[in-house]
Amino acid sequence: MTDVESAGPTPIEMAKSLLARRIMLKDALPGIIRNLQAEEEAILPKVKRSIDRHEKSNKAVSELKLKRDTLQKEAAPILKDVKSLRTKIDESGGMIRLDPNWAKERLEERLIDIENRIETQALDHKAERKLISIRSSLLKENEKWLQDRRDSNPLMVEYVSKRREMARLFRDADKIHTKMIDLVEKGQPLHQKRQKLEREHTEIRKQLDRAKELESQSEASVAYWENVVKTGFESGGGADLLQNSMSVKSGGLASFARKSAKKASLKGRGEDE
Repeated sequence: MTDVESAGPTPIEMAKSLLARRIMLKDALPGIIRNLQAEEEAILPKVKRSIDRHEKSNKAVSELKLKRDTLQKEAAPILKDVKSLRTKIDESGGMIRLDPNWAKERLEERLIDIENRIETQALDHKAERKLISIRSSLLKENEKWLQDRRDSNPLMVEYVSKRREMARLFRDADKIHTKMIDLVEKGQPLHQKRQKLEREHTEIRKQLDRAKELESQSEASVAYWENVVKTGFESGGGADLLQNSMSVKSGGLASFARKSAKKASLKGRGEDE
């Protein structure tokens, strides 16, 4: 290997190479921008459709939740009345339990416990379905018992009436709750698809903005390196570049680093003020 070959490219040769790259980039950028704009135009309708479907699903869930909450709020005070009547009937000796199995259960307490768990615990859909199923079974199991007990005590008429109304409200609420859970589960893929499309659009937008920024700088960049190739490193931009290079070699900061430090200093002063 000769001394010329081992010395590597000269500064002017490097400047010419950089100029060629800047020209190539300048020529390529319009096509890159057109492609990115086409990608954005293609994905935007998909993003809009995905957002519309997801929001429609969320709206349907919200409407069902409102209906369910309304029914459960209606049932809550009735449940308290039923519990109070149950106590009065117990104290009067009128709650004759003919069903030994049901004698072990207190429906009101179990319903209150289920309602509290639904309202206060962070349950998954499977757990919610299980609680709704338990509540439904309790209400069905007690229906026959209520029919048999209706005439055993004067308070029993009101007790049975309120209990049936309470059961109806809870059953209706449970049906709506089940529909709501179904919609939430169906909405998960819609949510995931929306997030995926929004991420893709954001990435395309970033690339497009960056390409436009480079295009806006390309003319100046080409002109700069053309001037360096033309005038060398004795004057103009070439001299500034050479001076900056020598400063870095001697342990100083590059020009962009000095500018960054200056900006940080000015920002710090502004915050202090």
